Amino acid sequence: MTDTAHGIKDIPVEALDGSDFSLADLPGPLLIVNVASRCGLTPQYSTLVELAKGYRDRGLTVVGVPCNQFMGQEPGTAEEIAEFCSTTYGVDFPLLAKADVNGEGRHPLYAALTEKADAEGAAGDVQWNFEKFLVSADGEVLARFRPRTAPDAPEVIAAIEAAVG
Repeated sequence: MTDTAHGIKDIPVEALDGSDFSLADLPGPLLIVNVASRCGLTPQYSTLVELAKGYRDRGLTVVGVPCNQFMGQEPGTAEEIAEFCSTTYGVDFPLLAKADVNGEGRHPLYAALTEKADAEGAAGDVQWNFEKFLVSADGEVLARFRPRTAPDAPEVIAAIEAAVG
């Protein structure tokens, strides 16, 4: 975790449309997910939308981070990504600018997130699209869920419930 009051939330990010965006402006916990439009796991968007709607009143915000590092499964422009997410899945949660989650060009947000180990104790690189990180309201990374863990899996819901109080 970074040494500032808001931790992860203080790392500069950009919205999908290129505008400035501040995670610190989101007061509650966050579920940050690297997303892709052409992945076998892309249907997880449906569950992420349900989670976002179901927990919005309790403070949770789902945040999508498009990434094209896994077999080129997010090749679109910002406009194409926004259109796909909106029309195909009804995504209305924040989407950040396309970013690298692994390697030399890893976004600082993911440099911090990937320090968190998963339930098996493994930290480091994101394995694939739709890896999920639960971040507390104060910016601490609480939990990490690998790509094949459904957004509504019991362990994810339990962690979200604990985070929203």
